[in-house]
This record gives sequence, C-alpha cells and structure tokens, in this order.
Amino acid sequence: MSPDFSRRGFLVASLSASGGLLIGLAAPRARAAGPELAQDEVLPAPFAPNLFVAIERDGTTRITCHRSEMGQGVRASLPALIAAELGADLSRIAVVQAPGDAAYGDQNTDGSTSVRLHQDMLRQMGATARALLIAAAAAQWGVAAASLDTVDHAVVHAETGRSLPFGDLVAAAAALPVPDEAPLRSREALRERGIGGGLPFADARAFATGTATYGADPTLPDMRIAVIARPPALGAALESRDAAAALAVPGVESVHVLPAWKTPGRFMPLGGVAVVARSTWAAIQGRKALAPTWSAGPHGGVGSPAEWDGQRAQVDTSGKTFRKVGKADKALAKAAKTVTAVYTVPHLAHATMEPPAALVSVEPERVRVWAPVQAPQRTAAEVARTIGRKAHEVHVEVTFLGGGFGRKSKPDFVSEAAWLSQQIQAPVRVQWTREDDLQHGYYHANAVQRLDAGLDESGRVVAWRHRTAETSIISMFLGPVHGPTAMELGMGALDLPLDLPHVAIEGHTVDEHLRIGWMRSVANINHAFAIQCFVDELAQARGVSTPAQLKELIGPPRLLTKKEAGGKLPNYGVRLDRLPIDVGRWHACIDEVVARSGYGGDAGEGRAFGFAAHASFNTTVAVVVAVARTPAGLPRVDEAWVVAHPGSVLNLDRVKAQMEGAVVFGQSIAVHGEITYTDGIVDQSNYDSYPVVRMGEAPRAVHVHIIDEGLAPGGIGEPGVPPVAPAIANGWAALTGTRVRRLPIAKQRPG
Repeated sequence: MSPDFSRRGFLVASLSASGGLLIGLAAPRARAAGPELAQDEVLPAPFAPNLFVAIERDGTTRITCHRSEMGQGVRASLPALIAAELGADLSRIAVVQAPGDAAYGDQNTDGSTSVRLHQDMLRQMGATARALLIAAAAAQWGVAAASLDTVDHAVVHAETGRSLPFGDLVAAAAALPVPDEAPLRSREALRERGIGGGLPFADARAFATGTATYGADPTLPDMRIAVIARPPALGAALESRDAAAALAVPGVESVHVLPAWKTPGRFMPLGGVAVVARSTWAAIQGRKALAPTWSAGPHGGVGSPAEWDGQRAQVDTSGKTFRKVGKADKALAKAAKTVTAVYTVPHLAHATMEPPAALVSVEPERVRVWAPVQAPQRTAAEVARTIGRKAHEVHVEVTFLGGGFGRKSKPDFVSEAAWLSQQIQAPVRVQWTREDDLQHGYYHANAVQRLDAGLDESGRVVAWRHRTAETSIISMFLGPVHGPTAMELGMGALDLPLDLPHVAIEGHTVDEHLRIGWMRSVANINHAFAIQCFVDELAQARGVSTPAQLKELIGPPRLLTKKEAGGKLPNYGVRLDRLPIDVGRWHACIDEVVARSGYGGDAGEGRAFGFAAHASFNTTVAVVVAVARTPAGLPRVDEAWVVAHPGSVLNLDRVKAQMEGAVVFGQSIAVHGEITYTDGIVDQSNYDSYPVVRMGEAPRAVHVHIIDEGLAPGGIGEPGVPPVAPAIANGWAALTGTRVRRLPIAKQRPG
C-alpha cells in the first residue's frame, strides 16, 4: 500500500477552546479485499487511518493512538514515531486513546498491521505538523524555512541560535496553507531521535501498579452486573430453566432469555439466559441456581475424534488445487524414494488472562460502551445491529486489554451487555468467567495435513505435495462446511518459496462444529508445524542438517513472484512490490540463528536442539530451542534463540518483548494446547484442563536478535509464534527419538 497523499488529505484547524493547532491526516481508502478474504475480518483491509496531533498554546502536544493497547506497546510506538518526525519532546506528549470512530480509519488491531501498514502515514502526520511550525517561525524571523529545524519541542535556527517553542507558533501555524508535501526525516535523523531503539513505555507503570483500566474496571451509577448461561453446544436451544431459584439468590434482580444464535453467526451473541444482579458474586450464584437444560442442537452427537478421523481420511485423497507447479502426482509416482507424514493440530483457545467483559449504557440519545476491544468500529456496528440503533449513536471507549490474540476483535460480549442494558434500562456490565471464555469462545481452526516429498536418485527433493483438511474462518461468515481459502493457505503454504520443479497444494472441505475465529498467527500455526517438522524428517532421512535441508528446498536468495509460486499470493493484503517475499531474508535468519545458538554442536547435558523457520505477516523468523525433559516427562524449553527480519524496527524493546512472548505462547501450543469436544460440547473449562506455560516451565533465557535493514516494516506481534512449536517438536525428537506429528505433546495419541 502506498497512499497518495495530497493537500485535500490534510486537515488543519484552530482549536476554539484552547487556541491550539490541530493537525490530522487522511488518506484515500484503498480497494477492499475480495469476498473470499471476508473483507477485513482476518486481515484488515489496507486503507489509511486518520491520526490527529493537537498542540496547545502551552506546548502540550496530544497524540491520538487509534489502535488498542494489549501489552504490545502500540501506545508507545505510534506516538513516538509521530513525535520524532515532529521534533517533539516525548516528555511533553500526552497519548490519547481514540474512541471507535470512522474518522480514524482502520482501527482493527489485528493482523500485525499497526506499523506494517501505517508507518508512512504516521510519519507524514508528524512531518506536516513540523512543516507548518517551521513555516510560521520562518515568516516571523524572515529566514528561509530550509534553515530551520525542530528540536525538543521548539523550532530552532542553528545559524543564530534562536528558538521558538511550539506553543508560541501554533496560532500562526494554524493560519498557514498546508504544504502539498512535507519532507520526511532521514532514517539516520529518526535514529538520533530514538526510533529503532528502546522507547519509553509510559503505560508500564499503570500495568505494574494496578492503576490501568481494563474491561471490568469502569463503573457507572446504578450499574448492574450480568453473567450468562450459554448453550453448551453451538446452536443448542433452551428447554427449561428455574428462574425462581435464581431470583431467590440475594442480590439477583432479573432473569432474561437472550435471542438465539443463528448460523452464520459472525459476531452475534450465542444466546442463553442472563442473570442480572447487584454484584458479580450474586450473578454467578444466580446462574448456578438456574439449572438450565438444553436440546442437543445441530452438533449433538459429534466429537473431536470423529472429526479428526474424517479429516485424516480426506488427506489421503486429492483435494481442491490451490497451487500447482509442474506435475507433482506423476513426479511422486516416479520418485526414487518418497517420504510421507501426516500432522494434526487441534482446535486452540485464546485463553487471554483477562476474560471478556463490557459495560454498556443504552440511553435515549446515545449508547455508551467501555470495553477491551481490538476493533471498536466493528463493536459499534454490532451493538447497533443488536439493539436496533444507528452505528453513529454508539460511542465506544477502548480500555486496556489484558491480552487479545484476536479474541477481542469479536465483540459478541459487548452486544450481550447492550441487549441487556436495553431490556432493563440501566447500565449493565456483562462479565465472562474463565469457564465461559474456554467453553464459549471462538476457536483456532484445527487441521490435519499430509505432506509427500519425492526424492531423485541423488537424494534431492524434486516433488512436494501438501494436502490439508482444516476448518475455516469463512464458516463464521457463510455458514458451515467450508474448507481453507487462498487467504488461509496463503499463510505459510502458498507463499512458501519452494525452489522445486513439482509442487501441489490442495485443500479439503471440513464440517465445522465450533465457532471458528482467528487467533494470533492464524493458519500459520498449522502450516508451520507441519512443514517445518516435515523438513526435519526429510533432513533426518537424508542425513543432512535441518537448516541445510530447508535452505536447499527454498533455493537461492531471490524475490518470489506469483508466476514462480504457481498460484495466488495474498501476501497479507500488501502488494509484493512494497513488501516482497524475500528468500534472502530466510537465508539471513537461518544462518544467524544457527551461528548464535551453536545449532549442530553440543546442546549440553540433557538437552537437544530443535530448529524451525517461517515467514508470516511480511516478517521472517528463525528459531532454535534447547529442549530438556521435565520431571513429568514433558518437553521444556530450557533456552531459545530467535532471529527475526522484519525489514525495519520502530521500537526495539517492544519487538524483543513480542518475540520473547511468542516463545512462551508457542510453547503453550506445542506442549499443552488442545480444545476437544464431546457431543458438540467443549471438554475444557479452566487452566487445569487447558494449561498454559507457567513460570517453572518457561525458558530460563530467550535470546532475540533483530535484523534491521531499514526496509519497509513487516509485522511483529504474530510472526514469532509459528516456528516455535515445530522447533520444540524437532528438539523433542532429537532428545527422545520420538517423532511428534500430533499436538499437543502432553496428550499424544497413536496415529
């Protein structure tokens, strides 16, 4: 995406209340994604946002952050980039969280897009503000604008040593015409102002001291609390409930039957029975007293083993072709040797530390919302649809998110609160419990994948066939029975830069029995696990190192083209000429992580190395883990090395933190993560049955190295996750001799 900035794209106005300067930037909206991409639901459509800079007469500068903060540091990184172009003093910057409003453009904090798609526009905002302030000072001093710069919240004239603080210039700057184009600072100048290094993370104090406001924190006078008994199986109907018993619980005031869920569900609530009370405890006790009964529903009698068996049978047959180079089937049949393996990834849950919660007050003239959401505009639209109001009447205030991972971009929990507030004509906070979150969420798509490789007489791979039967996010929008789309297979399968004469990628249709939704890294988790474990198996069969085998498969450094790939390359919503699929980055990351970890040498007593690499969201990541065995006989990542090539870095501290967190997130997936269901009902209910990595299991050290070449930035929040699980599985195979083909490792099954 390369927005066409123009004078009409800028907004400049005097702030009537303060006499300050308000500067905003608007860029034209790009063409939306095609239907198969479900618009911007998984990968937000690449249109530009509006971010605003407000400078008061006293010099105080407010920068509005239009993206949601969930620990990734977006409220530090985005304003700092604008401030660096502006020449502002970060200590005089006040960061304002944007409410949900179309004026800000795309606010969906998903798909690793906050910097990846918006850096140029953010810089242009700061540069335009700088140009106006410099023009005002140049006119006052009678000097050339080119002789001036902005430093530490003032316009300075180096030749004479004069300076004027921003606050003294805002009135004059607001009256000036907006320049057609504002020059951007050089990369070196931005680095001198802290960009690319560690940036202050002001919100960290609020996080650490408990003063940050999360979804369950806002209150209103006369507010009620509601918890909901939801259908245990998707689409099950309510048959009975004991409302009298619930109302007998002290503090419970009312019981309400919510509208039933219908397919395709998109973001609508699941339905059920709500208990409204004066306190959370009373509401929970009232729900227990309800003793509801439910019909079996359309998914009754269906369970995970049967689903997996069906998918396993499918991948032994031909599916819909998504990528075809040469004649893979014939080449495999004629190969001197073939290697085949089948890999299974179960459904997974987001399991955010903060369960969903939302406060809504439905009022005659407006609807007020406080919620930890990743997509505030979508939230407003869904709330409006649920209660029959206009979207512009819904005002969404975004709180901090105690983890998101994609779950909180789906605002069903906010619509529940809105519907109940409308019913009782009072503010309502809907509170989900951990059990609610695990048993009634949106689940990461499971997958069964078969990989076949054909080797010639010399042992080189000449044919590659990848068949996958995986549930699809598209079912959330179009209804059940959908296989993977090009968008989903474009996450690690279609875009894998295989330098082979024969390649086939095929997908199978799968019945969905749970709500499928995107989770951090999306389909990359499935594809990276299967492909990188298979590469390890190929290397073992040939007697070569896994990094060498992977480099041989992907071929020499080059830029991958659609023609070479033999199929569509969605490329995460970005043109290939802006963020190319660069095989050179794979080689750089692989070589660097091998050198830093000592992979191929002695891993140490009781340890073994595992390696994997993957590219997603326009960033390439290679991982080496040193796997050890816990007393319980499970794999533990003792140490990890991560090398990432995102093109360029805005906030090095946050980038490293994201990679460190990705190792723990990926370890949870590899060792523990599994959602199963029986008779359509999810079996897991809390962290005892859906464990995540705890402190005692976490790596004692994660070494992160970032390759920054000053190129267009790729994503950061999601790319670190996919290679972690296969690296652990490969390390476990090296340590124990047991090959992992089905996750999680803690719950191995034969087959």
